Amino acid sequence: MHTHVRQLQQVQQQHQQQGQQQRQQQHAVHSLSMSEAQAGDTKPLNLCNAVNEALHQAMDSNDKALVFGEDVAFGGVFRCTVGLLERYGRRCFNTPLCEQGIVGFGIGLATQGYTPIAEIQFADYIYPAFDQLVNEAAKYRYRSGGTFTAGGLTVRAPYGAVGHGGHYHSQSVESFFTHVPGLKVVVPSSPAQAKGLLLSCIQDPDPCIFFEPKMLYRTSVEEVPVGEYTIPLGQAQVLREGADITLIGWGAQVHVLAQAAQAVADADGISCEVLDLRTLLPWDVQAVTASVNKTGRLLVSHEAPLSSGFGAELVAEVSRRCFLRLEAPPVRVCGSDTPFPLVFEPLYLPGVERVVDAIRATVRF
Repeated sequence: MHTHVRQLQQVQQQHQQQGQQQRQQQHAVHSLSMSEAQAGDTKPLNLCNAVNEALHQAMDSNDKALVFGEDVAFGGVFRCTVGLLERYGRRCFNTPLCEQGIVGFGIGLATQGYTPIAEIQFADYIYPAFDQLVNEAAKYRYRSGGTFTAGGLTVRAPYGAVGHGGHYHSQSVESFFTHVPGLKVVVPSSPAQAKGLLLSCIQDPDPCIFFEPKMLYRTSVEEVPVGEYTIPLGQAQVLREGADITLIGWGAQVHVLAQAAQAVADADGISCEVLDLRTLLPWDVQAVTASVNKTGRLLVSHEAPLSSGFGAELVAEVSRRCFLRLEAPPVRVCGSDTPFPLVFEPLYLPGVERVVDAIRATVRF
């Protein structure tokens, strides 16, 4: 019994240390978004507030934009929709707890020329709407020969680890949707990105799924342009130049990669190039292959389970396009092939230590 208690205490301490390290690195990762936005005035926002500001600006500029989902009228469980009901009235409204109904209603609105912005309260519960997204929204334009479209639809969903969510509130489900032509899948990793990428999704002619890393809602803070701006979809971003190995991630995992890159630079002199993929479908093949052709090595990391995770797609394409330039086999550092655990979350997640070990092993191959 005492041994079990000590193990739990060690796991909890590891989780606290991991969270503290992540918060210390938030400001070091993203000095990127200002140049992209070409904005003037900025203000400090966390990721949750940046999403809220994007929704306000989208509804200000488009009177056919509507926000709906479970509990969004009072601000949502994460408070991302605060103030929308008060300002826009019936254009922001609650729905029944029925994900297939939420997305189905959004598809119908989109086909009639509206701009629906639907919220799924947790990405873990997007599965009841899977058929609506995969068989209806994604194929609507194709099956009608371009006569009809559901392209105005954006589906927002908090996703990923949160520190205590367990197997029903911490899953990373992005790879299920990257297999579907007709959808776009986007994952921001900073407040400025969240605002610019969400506005791009709302304006995009294709249905978009926008996964918001809930771990970053309050922990990621940076200067965000005040005005309305967009960040192009389908373009990765180099966050750190390097020569020895390419590290690729998205969402909260980008911050883990940034910490690992700094750790091996300080301890081993290893030069890592860090890429934030940002859009998973379509993903930026040119930026990724250019980086790997330069460094000769690749490490991909994501919170989702290893098997059939989106990292496998990156590794496969890089192996095909960069084979003669590779100095070592591409590696993946990912979640485990188990349901997402609760108390053992720090052991499940691909943390800094696991990434550092993989970097060293790949460079020394």
